[in-house]
Amino acid sequence: MSRKLVRPRQGRMLAGVCAGLGQRFGMSAGMVRLLFLLSLLLPGTQVIVYLILWVLMPNEDRYLASTRH
Repeated sequence: MSRKLVRPRQGRMLAGVCAGLGQRFGMSAGMVRLLFLLSLLLPGTQVIVYLILWVLMPNEDRYLASTRH
């Protein structure tokens, strides 16, 4: 299990943000997705935070390539 915050290649549905958060915090990706969908019922900036994480979280491949050098 990866403890780094990266977007994995496996288990993605859209961008891999929920799968990455699930791996990082020891939860299933499905549970994170469900919590995200439920949070959309509340007022807030959930979609903006998701988009920011999509941009800031590196792909797993890119992260692994950068740590090998």
